[in-house]
Amino acid sequence: MGLFQKLFGQDGKGSAIQVFAPVAGQVVPITQVSDPTFGEEILGKGVAIKPTEGKVFAPCDATVDLMFDTGHAISLVSDSGAEILIHVGLDTVALKGQHYTIHAHNGDKVKKGDLLIEFDPESIAAAGYDTITPVVICNSGDFAAIQTHTGQTAAPGDLILELTK
Repeated sequence: MGLFQKLFGQDGKGSAIQVFAPVAGQVVPITQVSDPTFGEEILGKGVAIKPTEGKVFAPCDATVDLMFDTGHAISLVSDSGAEILIHVGLDTVALKGQHYTIHAHNGDKVKKGDLLIEFDPESIAAAGYDTITPVVICNSGDFAAIQTHTGQTAAPGDLILELTK
């Protein structure tokens, strides 16, 4: 396969970079997130997931850029160049790692579906925190289009974002 086909597919049309659900739950527009950093797309475009389970999986093949010591968030750089932030809950950094278990570390190469973080959504909610989980493309400006797939209940691995260069 030539470079042109690798970049654009056999038919010459640009192929989208796919990002899959890292957590199970209801996928909603990022604008529904009450924290303006996410809801106003200050960090980038994306979606949010209202989690139904306490596991975060790699949404694509990537390298862990930054695993926060508290386990509440992870930044990944996909093999295709997308910079992805997964932030479990709002203001949850204040929990100082309580209710989170880290399974990946800075510099790790991960494959789609690898377990990154486990968290206890019930305990986090009981502590007064919203567990909504933004999935943000931090380098949104590098893409001509970002298509979101919201309004669905996703299982880990279901398509939630398509990025076009």
